[in-house]
Amino acid sequence: MAKFVNRVFSGIQPTGHLHLGNYLGAIIKFIELQKTHDCLYCVVDLHAITVAQNPDELRAHIRELTAAYIACGIDYEKQIIFNQSQVSGHAELAWVLNCVARVGWLNRMTQFKEKAGKDRENASVGLYDYPILMAADILLYKATHVPVGEDQKQHLELARDIAQKFNLDFASAIAAHGFEDAFFPLPEPLIQGPAQRVMSLRDGTKKMSKSDPSDNSRINLSDDAEAIAQKIRKAKTDPEALPSEVEGLAKRPEAENLVGIYAALIGETKADVLKTFGGGNFSTFKTALVDLAVDKLGPIGAEMKRLKAETAFIDQVLVNGATRARALAEPHMAAVKDIMGFVR
Repeated sequence: MAKFVNRVFSGIQPTGHLHLGNYLGAIIKFIELQKTHDCLYCVVDLHAITVAQNPDELRAHIRELTAAYIACGIDYEKQIIFNQSQVSGHAELAWVLNCVARVGWLNRMTQFKEKAGKDRENASVGLYDYPILMAADILLYKATHVPVGEDQKQHLELARDIAQKFNLDFASAIAAHGFEDAFFPLPEPLIQGPAQRVMSLRDGTKKMSKSDPSDNSRINLSDDAEAIAQKIRKAKTDPEALPSEVEGLAKRPEAENLVGIYAALIGETKADVLKTFGGGNFSTFKTALVDLAVDKLGPIGAEMKRLKAETAFIDQVLVNGATRARALAEPHMAAVKDIMGFVR
């Protein structure tokens, strides 16, 4: 079998303020992965424009997401933080892979159906084709591992299918150009323990979302200590004491959400948290959660505020990251063109 360098690729869309759910669901895993892998962490702005964006807001969100990556602890000197649109290989390879993938494969993508809703005919072609660009993002760097949540597993399977079909369709040309038995790796999902599903602070049955009209429904990574404390104090609860066992959270979504947030922030299980706070009232637990959240998240918000004011620095991080990303991508893209039969 062909040998590939262990490399992680992941990206987040710059489409609004990052919140606690993004942090606990993705970014803290990014921070751990950089200890063991070579990582590319992308600001996927090409994915963002699959729906209409205000140009000024998009530009601000790109910089804010970059600031968040750094403020949360991603080492931009050792790892690569970059902006997708600054590396032309993403779009180039996406077109090649469009011609490898099959329409039937895309028709099975459930996320398009969910995002387009009933007005599917009015959705952009980009929204429909989004999974092909995601495959190009990964395969452009021959990434071997991709941290994914439940909503992206199907897209990663598609990327694997496309990689395999390319390897089979062009097997002779791949061999003729000196590669072993495969040009693209089949990227593996990275599941780092159970993901913490973070729900709205106003409704424990709904996922925390940056599109929720109420800012009190979420803790933004850019929130300062005062805002974090206020939102937790106002978070919806029920009148009962906290249970002593995890099973007691089953029909209490707000209690389960806050206990889960505490557990994720401190690195314990929900059962561990209930050993400490079970049987007590919510006011005591909320006070402890405020202290913990402010301690863990307050410095991130403060550092993001500082970095966002340093526009030239943020832009230079992106320029440097794109230069390093292109150094990896361009030889791969040149080889793809040779394999396909293009004249360079």
